[in-house]
Amino acid sequence: MKAAYIEQHGGPEVLAYGDLPDPTPAPGEILVAVHAASVNGADWKVRASPGRLTDFPYVLGRDFSGVVSDLGEGVDDFEVGDPVFGVCDTGQEGAYAEFLAIKASIVARKPDSMPHAEAAALGLASLTALVSIEDTLKLQAGETILVQGGAGGVAGVAIEVAKHIGARVIATARTANHDYVRSLGADEVIDYEARDFTEIGRVCDAVFETVGGDVATRSFEVLKPGGRIAFIASGQGLPSPSPDFTSLRPKVDRDRPHLERLVELYEKGAVHSPELTTYSLEDAEAAHRVSEGRHFRGKLVFEVR
Repeated sequence: MKAAYIEQHGGPEVLAYGDLPDPTPAPGEILVAVHAASVNGADWKVRASPGRLTDFPYVLGRDFSGVVSDLGEGVDDFEVGDPVFGVCDTGQEGAYAEFLAIKASIVARKPDSMPHAEAAALGLASLTALVSIEDTLKLQAGETILVQGGAGGVAGVAIEVAKHIGARVIATARTANHDYVRSLGADEVIDYEARDFTEIGRVCDAVFETVGGDVATRSFEVLKPGGRIAFIASGQGLPSPSPDFTSLRPKVDRDRPHLERLVELYEKGAVHSPELTTYSLEDAEAAHRVSEGRHFRGKLVFEVR
């Protein structure tokens, strides 16, 4: 099979493209003929972090969409030819390739209404947003939430989920992305390059923090007493500076029910694909350079087939 892979840690230039052996599905797994895979920040962090891997060549990639091409022993809930999508299990990667073997239990059927590129783009981003907004923050109708970095893939889905719930959404984004973020449903957009977001005062019941660094630390300054904040860009999250606030770290497990929840929201028109920029697997180096720069909109997707 063709794949984009690394044979050592380093910058984007270590990404190679070529032939690797086809995987074989183990018992309980399916073999997916991958049609699309998306790029996540975690991909280039693994690539760039010395010591994280010991076995090379190594295929990166966690989000995928494709068609079942083979069944492992004991799999009876899929058939060859079924369109599917999902996210690799924790500790597994390998979506930057023409074939991927993965546990059937964490994969969902892809509806015909959802193109492969969109399904791949929504995988981990939507899982993270749904777990963060619905399960972790438990956002309620009528509440106000600040979504940091609103133009990003995860943040964009989070804005749509929050609006579907009935919350008021404030988001931060650079000026060029304001119209895009408003199109997702944001009620107010703050240009973080021109205005300190903490100037809004303590008006938020919740914050969804996707940026990290100083932005994460100062996000507590917009919470009302009793407010809560969910961190996905700050390691294990940050401790709350006051008992008045609750600091949370979403636990994003891979499972079929959350993917099926995404399909439900997608088919209702409540959640849409983020804006996509597409690449071929041969261009993995270029895609990683854009991802690592962090100032892009929506999601980067490989069209594998």
